[in-house]
Amino acid sequence: MYTSKRISATALVLAASLSAWPSLSALAADPAKKGGASQVELISGSKLSRVTLTKKAAERLDIKTAKVIVDAVGIITAPYAAVLYDLKGNTWVYTNPNPLTYVRHAVVVESIKGDRAFLKAGPATGTMVVVVGASELYGAENGVGH
Repeated sequence: MYTSKRISATALVLAASLSAWPSLSALAADPAKKGGASQVELISGSKLSRVTLTKKAAERLDIKTAKVIVDAVGIITAPYAAVLYDLKGNTWVYTNPNPLTYVRHAVVVESIKGDRAFLKAGPATGTMVVVVGASELYGAENGVGH
């Protein structure tokens, strides 16, 4: 019960923040168009997309990243700030495989303690994940502002 309320509240906050972001429409680019502040490309063989930002767009969003690590007892953890909940309650992080390039990656959260999410499944240790700007990337990927 507590988890479903938390997920629902997080989804509502995410939706509200996406609709309130003033420059998001400038970031959400039509995947067929080139030259916008972002480019969204479907990843071959996947339902996911790759979001590529211009340097100026990344600066405007103040994108920040951190590494996925293994804690002292061998459990993979990521900053809880990196975890996004979609409207169905699925959990995701945005990885940063190359400069200015971001890809949504599914995670399974086992538990949350303080500012850390302990993961049953997710990106490999050492992977950079977005901790500031992820909701704006999600909006750009999903065409918010168009």
